[in-house]
Amino acid sequence: MLPKRSSVADWYDKVSSFNIETLFVRPRQPGPPRSVFVNQDLPPDYYDDKNRLKKEHIYCTNQVITSKYTLITFVPRNLLEQFRRVANVFFLAIAILQFFPIFPTVSPGLVILPLLIVLGITALKDAYEDIKRHQSDRSVNYSHTRVLAGAGWQNPNPMRGKSRTFVPALPTSFRVGRKKKNPVSVDVVDAMEQESAVPPEALPTPQDDTIEFDEDESPVEEDTGGIFHHSDKGGRAHWKQTIWEDIRVGDFVKIMDNEPFPADILICATSEDENVAYVETKNLDGETNLKSRSASPVLTHLRSARACADPRNSFRIDCDRPDTNLYKVNAAVVLPDGEKSSVDAQMVLLRGTVLRNTGWVLGVVIFTGQDAKIVLNSGGAPSKRSKVERQMNPQVFVNLVILAAMAIVCGIVDAVLEQRYYPRNAPWTYADDQGNNNPHVNGVITWAFALITFQNIIPISLYISLEAVRTFQALFIYFDHEMVYKKTNQPTLARSWNLSDDLGQIEYIFSDKTGTLTQNVMVFRQCSVGGRAYKGDSPSDVDITKVGILEEPEDLHLSHSSGSHSPSGKHSIQDPSENVPDPLAADGVKLSDHVLTHFHDSLLSADIASAVGAELGASSAEHARRLNGFFSTLALCHTALISVDPHTNTIEYKAQSPDEAALVQAAADVGFIFRGRDREILTLQTPFSEQLEKYELLNILEFSSSRRRMSVVVRRLDGDDERLFLLTKGADNVIFERLGLGHEDLKVATEQHLGEFASEGLRTLTLAYKAIPEDFYQAWNKRCNEATVALDDREGKVDAVYEEIENDLQLLGATAIEDRLQDGVPETIADLKEAGIKIWVATGDKLETAIAIGHSTNLIGREANIIIVRGGGEGNKPIYTQMVNAVEQFFPESGILDEQGVAVQDQTVTTPTGGAYPLQRVNTGVSELVGHNNGERAGGYVLVIDGGALTDALSDERHKQLLLGLAMQCEGVICCRVSPVQKALIVNLVKDGLGVMTLAIGDGANDVSMIQAADVGVGISGEEGLQAVNSSDYAIAQFRFLKRLLLVHGHWSYARNGNMIVNFFYKNIICIGVLWWFQIYCGWSSQYAFEYTYLLFWNSFWTIAPVIAIGLFDRIADDHVLMALPELYRPSREGQYFNLRLFLIYMMDGVVQSAIVFFLILYAYDSTTSRTDGYAVYQYEFAVTMALSSTMAANLFNGLNTAVWTGWVFFAVALGPFLIYIYTAFYSAIKPGWFSTPIYGNNAYLWPSAYFWLCVFLTTILALLPRYVAKAYQFGFNPSDIDRVRLLHKLDPNRDFTKDRVGGVSALGRAPSRRRSIFGKRQPSIAAARPSNASRTDMSTGMRSVNYGFDFAAEDNSVALQRMQSNLSERHLRGPDKRRKHSLLGIPSTIRQSLRRKKPPMESIPNPNWIPGDPEPIPETELQREPSPESSYSRS
Repeated sequence: MLPKRSSVADWYDKVSSFNIETLFVRPRQPGPPRSVFVNQDLPPDYYDDKNRLKKEHIYCTNQVITSKYTLITFVPRNLLEQFRRVANVFFLAIAILQFFPIFPTVSPGLVILPLLIVLGITALKDAYEDIKRHQSDRSVNYSHTRVLAGAGWQNPNPMRGKSRTFVPALPTSFRVGRKKKNPVSVDVVDAMEQESAVPPEALPTPQDDTIEFDEDESPVEEDTGGIFHHSDKGGRAHWKQTIWEDIRVGDFVKIMDNEPFPADILICATSEDENVAYVETKNLDGETNLKSRSASPVLTHLRSARACADPRNSFRIDCDRPDTNLYKVNAAVVLPDGEKSSVDAQMVLLRGTVLRNTGWVLGVVIFTGQDAKIVLNSGGAPSKRSKVERQMNPQVFVNLVILAAMAIVCGIVDAVLEQRYYPRNAPWTYADDQGNNNPHVNGVITWAFALITFQNIIPISLYISLEAVRTFQALFIYFDHEMVYKKTNQPTLARSWNLSDDLGQIEYIFSDKTGTLTQNVMVFRQCSVGGRAYKGDSPSDVDITKVGILEEPEDLHLSHSSGSHSPSGKHSIQDPSENVPDPLAADGVKLSDHVLTHFHDSLLSADIASAVGAELGASSAEHARRLNGFFSTLALCHTALISVDPHTNTIEYKAQSPDEAALVQAAADVGFIFRGRDREILTLQTPFSEQLEKYELLNILEFSSSRRRMSVVVRRLDGDDERLFLLTKGADNVIFERLGLGHEDLKVATEQHLGEFASEGLRTLTLAYKAIPEDFYQAWNKRCNEATVALDDREGKVDAVYEEIENDLQLLGATAIEDRLQDGVPETIADLKEAGIKIWVATGDKLETAIAIGHSTNLIGREANIIIVRGGGEGNKPIYTQMVNAVEQFFPESGILDEQGVAVQDQTVTTPTGGAYPLQRVNTGVSELVGHNNGERAGGYVLVIDGGALTDALSDERHKQLLLGLAMQCEGVICCRVSPVQKALIVNLVKDGLGVMTLAIGDGANDVSMIQAADVGVGISGEEGLQAVNSSDYAIAQFRFLKRLLLVHGHWSYARNGNMIVNFFYKNIICIGVLWWFQIYCGWSSQYAFEYTYLLFWNSFWTIAPVIAIGLFDRIADDHVLMALPELYRPSREGQYFNLRLFLIYMMDGVVQSAIVFFLILYAYDSTTSRTDGYAVYQYEFAVTMALSSTMAANLFNGLNTAVWTGWVFFAVALGPFLIYIYTAFYSAIKPGWFSTPIYGNNAYLWPSAYFWLCVFLTTILALLPRYVAKAYQFGFNPSDIDRVRLLHKLDPNRDFTKDRVGGVSALGRAPSRRRSIFGKRQPSIAAARPSNASRTDMSTGMRSVNYGFDFAAEDNSVALQRMQSNLSERHLRGPDKRRKHSLLGIPSTIRQSLRRKKPPMESIPNPNWIPGDPEPIPETELQREPSPESSYSRS
């Protein structure tokens, strides 16, 4: 059942989640479509009636500010953020109250000082962090780039003004990022001096290092005059060094190799002859592979500053409105004659990317600043508050209510007593007849004064102490050498210091797959060609595959150079003396980046050898054609580039993704070598030809997430053979839908092979082709060009045109690539599951691959039942019906369908004849039907849902409630084919729908929304980009470090902080309790029992050290124990270390102990006087005794609640009593001649008094006795799992707890016995009961099948995991779990009466580690569950 929230809770959530930022930052709406004018004047319609520019045509500056504050907004905004804490508001009100003279205090300034210190320290911390952000912004905004200037060129596009920054402007000579440039050459200066048409003052001098000229530009005389943009000088067109924030829309910029792009830029020309640029996009998508970008074909003549500034080169760029899609650009270049040329994402360089292996790039700025795509996607990180801090506000409210009640009682009773005794002339009512001292209004004054007296019930120092403790906890994480990635020496970094305790309460983990669970390193494993599967031989350690060298056809001989083929950054026109590697002369192919091994298969090599010599009419000719077509498609259908290593003379492929590199690499390994691209000519070497084959690349039909395929149109250049071919690769279901008729046997065989590949966790791809008639292509190409220049619905029109040609394909085969798992992923996921954390994986892979990855990562157990919900297919049941059927079939007693909002209406889908929905064949065509035992296996349930189904399931509240209810019954969920937006929606669904703590982990820009949506975001900072890390709260280098981060540091931090907070409340309530009991004897006048300085220093010196020691040094258990026994995370995950119940228990402890301290000391001193002179004791004589007793009790009570006593804990517990004793001795000895003290001479009566020493020690012992007895009873008769483990560790410090995992924590120390079921019968082990395989049910078709998982750990030569699944996994087998017995403090325990002695069972052999009184343990031989050889899974 889903938890139901009250209206009060909803109201509180709205108030607590109010975002202060909305008061200071206006949400900026995306701008309208724009036109960028180059060498043209603005049209008249850009101006209004008053000849002023319209606002929609004024573009934002290129200044990017990520900081939070300015000089003007810092004080009000920071104060508003700090006063979101209820305690700060309360203390401000109390401080203001004490400024009125009617409330006597030591000093109003002294009273408000603690609040000012807390606010000041927090403000300084926030200011320091924001100054760092401002400095970072300045270093970016003051980076330099080259902008066109001179020759009368001016930019007509209007821009907004820049904002003032927080950091004062630095002198020009000290600007960050300033690079020294080489001075202008003497030859250029001499040439400039000879230009008589240019005035001398307009000529740049050799010392002016901010101006550069194109190297290949000859000095010619140019006209000058006009207003020059970026320069007050005329003369020749040149490039002027300009800071980024001064760049404008419409500026020409020149970017050199290895420089970042300052804005979104349309490419005009590059240093390469093909006008291709190579960029690194890891800041955008986390990928380190170089991407190629090409120039707009109508602007390639703009290759110099002079050409760009020439007024004759005028044009207009029409752009769509700015949007967040990184892979979509809708624009067109409009020439003066009206001709349009389309602009897409391949022609635009985005801000944040870096130019690589290209000499230079010239381009026009089209989007700046807040309109740039990376800025639109970055969105400010949300302000996250920890769950502990959110829970503290209600507890502070409770204390406020208690304080208000205490003040009201004091006010009412004081007013009643004054009005009763005033007529009787009571001495203490003297002067009550004055105008400012009226018995009828004194109750109100007493009420206000009571708020001041008891204000310490709200611990203001708690917040600053908690901030300090969390800072040190972040440092503990950073310096933990167990979480340092040795390969890169990358430690774990806590980017948000206030979320450390949230790590200990995680209930759901949402993980990306590629790059997070996997290494993003590819291995080409298998392939299916013409219905034959090639499994591949064992990989070798050879780094280079040797290949032969063929000659080019004489009639098609084309010039080649490294500039035309590789991202070398050099011109294709080379000096003949230079030794430039020729890709046609390379004699080998080396491994590409992110590709581990070469692909070799002896059977495939034999088939290719026989196919080469096959005669045309032979039976093997058909398979020969398919082999040739299959690997030719692999070698041609891609956008990979090549480079030649000059040292080894080998080819290396540079692809945009590791998958693509692995495919081209595999084709080269079997003899189909892609030799490079010269302009639009592709060169291919194949075993079937004695000469190099040439293909003209006509069209690239690019891959997209919606198309899930890529195609190229090529023309064969082989003399008379100039046929056109469409070569396609893509997802299997997409390709199969577009196949032509015939060859059904080939489709069935390929479909079967695809299922085998996917079940082994391999990423599959299907290849197909078709021949295209010339006349059809010409007509289609014309429609394609028209669609690509359309500004309205360009994507839809282009996709429609692509659909026209991508049909009636001929199937060639399929490939299977392995994406290696990161080290320790299966073990980590298994341990996190054992800790009770539910794990959801979101991936873009196909459903079968996602299931296989689930098996290999231990997310899906070998006994698991898989529930599949999928959408998008014709004839599939509606998504709602699929989920309802899953609930009815597998969870009929869950009550999900009875909940409000999920009530089932008539959702039954029937056939036209009224019969039940028939079983259908799954469209991937894998696996085989099985028996009726699905859903009865012991491994629990895992839900697998695809992106199409999620679109419907997240469409309305009714679908969401049902999806959430179904997912809650499963131990894991896998979401496949999902988009970045869907990832964030899934996180919000669980976080908001269940009110649970969530963690999201990813490594790329597509994971940012998910990371920001979760309570805790973790970014992978290994070898990929930093986009996810920059948006995360914690940065780790490997997924396996997540286990230690949660189970150790999260558990420690939450236990420490929770224990620290409740002890903080306790130590304040014991002090306030003494003051409260004193009101009984002072007429409820709100007077202090203590001398004021004792109360003032209560939180500063007397009792602060032990709670800080708890937050820093307490350990609920040692780290190796927590790592070895993940089940110990349960009490932390369930929030048992800090909750309202625990808070009230500690508050009651404080009340009881304050009563013991006050009344025992009061009545001791109220008896016979302790003074030798016979005089009665003074108030501060016994009050100081109360203060010392309270301090002793508070410090020792905090120590009693500390699990580990280190030297620092001993020091902290002893510090408070030591300080208060020293203070009392010195403060009592201060003579009135120095300054007046109310306790002068008190030490003459305290130290010799027997009452003093008796009361201090007796009250301390009696105050601690209840908690000590409760803890002893709990440990002796109802210990928790933590208690049990700590005892075993105490008895045997060298104990290896990894050997105690079998059977769980509850089996530790128990005597051997046979495993019994809940009915008391012996239960055989699960492994022996049924084979080790999982069943699955596809709810869209009703088909049931066996699913064979593949373990990547076995493939990586690691130890196979033989662990039990979590208790949740076997829920279905055992039936409902019994409630565990609760201790006095409400902490569930897995054992009962562990220390009570009783005889061991007669049939059992005594166990030396057995703790008497324990229930019988589970024998290791029965729970190890070693699989039999026939049930193990390995690669065939």
